Amino acid sequence: MKDNTLLDDWFRKIAFNDDQEAFKALFFEFYPSLCVFAERYISSPEMCEDIVQDTFFQIWNNRKKIEVASSFRNLLITSVKNNCTDYLRKQSTRQRYLDKQPGEDYSDSPEEIYTVRELESLLQAALQKLPENSRRAFELSRFGQLTYQQIATEMSVSPKTVEAYISKALGLLREDLKDYLPMLILLYPGFFQ
Repeated sequence: MKDNTLLDDWFRKIAFNDDQEAFKALFFEFYPSLCVFAERYISSPEMCEDIVQDTFFQIWNNRKKIEVASSFRNLLITSVKNNCTDYLRKQSTRQRYLDKQPGEDYSDSPEEIYTVRELESLLQAALQKLPENSRRAFELSRFGQLTYQQIATEMSVSPKTVEAYISKALGLLREDLKDYLPMLILLYPGFFQ
């Protein structure tokens, strides 16, 4: 591991100069150890890789707004831990929903069944509006449960391009479905993450 001064210097280059080489150096320095750290919370190595990649993606997107309180190393560790906790919380919510709704046998009222079907129709319509590459990458990630690396291989693009496609899809879906987002998040935890 590099010393904190060098890491903080890299982060300043990223935040102030949009230095992609410094970001790449930080990514390769921390990615393996952060994946191992995430496995303390989540047993799936693939999900840990996704969470760490998402953390770096969030850091790049918010690089101008991030304030480093103590050190960049602590910021990364805390961010990965928080993202793992969010993932586990959403999985727990989803499991409670699935426990309430075993299989396809809905015991809910006809109104609730109609609402769920209506939301699913709205989601499908919103997905169809997405650009082809973004929609395909998003569906492979969320429905196919593929990692960014697997999607990149299947689509013959880089993992960073997959991240960009999925990020674009999430932004467009959140905007298009903003009035229904709370209900959709309950129905599909982790889907809009």
